[in-house]
Amino acid sequence: MKNVTDSFISLISSAEGFGLNTNILETNIINLSVVLGVLIYFGKGVLSNLLDNRKHKILSTIENSEELCKRAANQLEQARARLREVEMRAREIRVNGYSQIEKEKEDLINVASVNLKQLENLKNETVHFEQQRVIEQVRQQICRQAVQRALRTLNSRLNSELHLRTIEHNIDLLLAMKNITD
Repeated sequence: MKNVTDSFISLISSAEGFGLNTNILETNIINLSVVLGVLIYFGKGVLSNLLDNRKHKILSTIENSEELCKRAANQLEQARARLREVEMRAREIRVNGYSQIEKEKEDLINVASVNLKQLENLKNETVHFEQQRVIEQVRQQICRQAVQRALRTLNSRLNSELHLRTIEHNIDLLLAMKNITD
């Protein structure tokens, strides 16, 4: 590679005319000022275009960022307003829920009270019914025992003559009843 560079430099130095001297110490100030002047003159437009383009890109990025910031701020404010609405609605629901719970509690107590009264009445009716049933059973048992005792007494004291007189008496009673109904 060094040979190629050396041959290029020797070609330039051997030719008479325009050339490039890469040794900074051998270049003169006029050549440097001409090169710098050409670079500044032609590079100024390119550089200013590059800087203008960069400036426009930066400004548009800043404007876009500001617009996004404004939108984000608007969305944040809308979200805060929605949050306030939701919190207010939640408070209303909570208050209504508490009042609804109290109302349902009172209704439940009233229903329980009515049910308790109905149960008390049903209990009293059941006790009364059972008392009547027991009284009827005792009455029937007493009647049965009285009839059994009367039958035993009749059977022990009843003889054929008394038996015939009782039958005749009952027949007479039946005939008298028949005559009354006719």
